[in-house]
Amino acid sequence: MTAKAVEAACWMAERKWDYPEHLEVGLEPHAVREKYYYARGPQLVNRVVDVSSTVDTIVRANMANVTQGPASGNPGATLRRKFAERGLKLEFLGEGDDASADYNYIKHFILRRSRELGKQYGFQYAEKYHYIGPRNSYVNRFVEENAVPL
Repeated sequence: MTAKAVEAACWMAERKWDYPEHLEVGLEPHAVREKYYYARGPQLVNRVVDVSSTVDTIVRANMANVTQGPASGNPGATLRRKFAERGLKLEFLGEGDDASADYNYIKHFILRRSRELGKQYGFQYAEKYHYIGPRNSYVNRFVEENAVPL
């Protein structure tokens, strides 16, 4: 539902007819010029982005999503407890608080694909996207290619 709302907002934001009350309070139409669709399935991938500098934010966002997804349910702390019951431990999960174990679990297991993709492109971490850039209409291209000085 969120994706559908964002898509609708993208095309409506550039039109003055959809929400004329915005004009009344000084808001002008604004076109969304670039879109990055996170590619997790068979979508066309045409851009790989270095996300190394945002890994901490990515991990924390996964930790905040406690109701669904691969990081829900305190996976690091749960795994550490299961190993401890068997007299074992995974060093990277540490022996500290549960939040640290979850953080390290997410960074090691959940971001594995991002790490592997990054290596292919010389980054520490990367993500792949279907990128849609600024529209370049036929009219604009024609004018650029054929306009002559007066």
